Amino acid sequence: MNSWKRSTLALALTALGITTWAQEGTRKELSRVDLTGAPGMEVVSSFGEYKTGDTLPRHLHHGIEAAYVIQGTKIQPPGKDPVELTTGAPVLNLRDVMHGGYKIVGEQSLKLFTVHIVDKGKPLYDAGH
Repeated sequence: MNSWKRSTLALALTALGITTWAQEGTRKELSRVDLTGAPGMEVVSSFGEYKTGDTLPRHLHHGIEAAYVIQGTKIQPPGKDPVELTTGAPVLNLRDVMHGGYKIVGEQSLKLFTVHIVDKGKPLYDAGH
């Protein structure tokens, strides 16, 4: 992907706002800034890569999480058949809604660009109530 497309994608996702948490895999925080006009809120952008066999535990966020699938793969939710998370797919997780809990079962890594608009001072990821 050329730098213009990367910049455009980053701006678009930043406008939406959100990152991904994993028990395994890697997540690199790219930026963290205060959300202008919204005291007590911040915007966090990240890149995550999760390899075959990695598990993303169930969790929630104190705000909105938006993600763009840079490289898709098969994932398997607990107790269900594997499904394809396709390259280019958008993902949106709402405030305080549990999500995740799936295992990477495809042959290639799952790569995500995420932007969170969350309450400042609270953990980015929370295992829930």
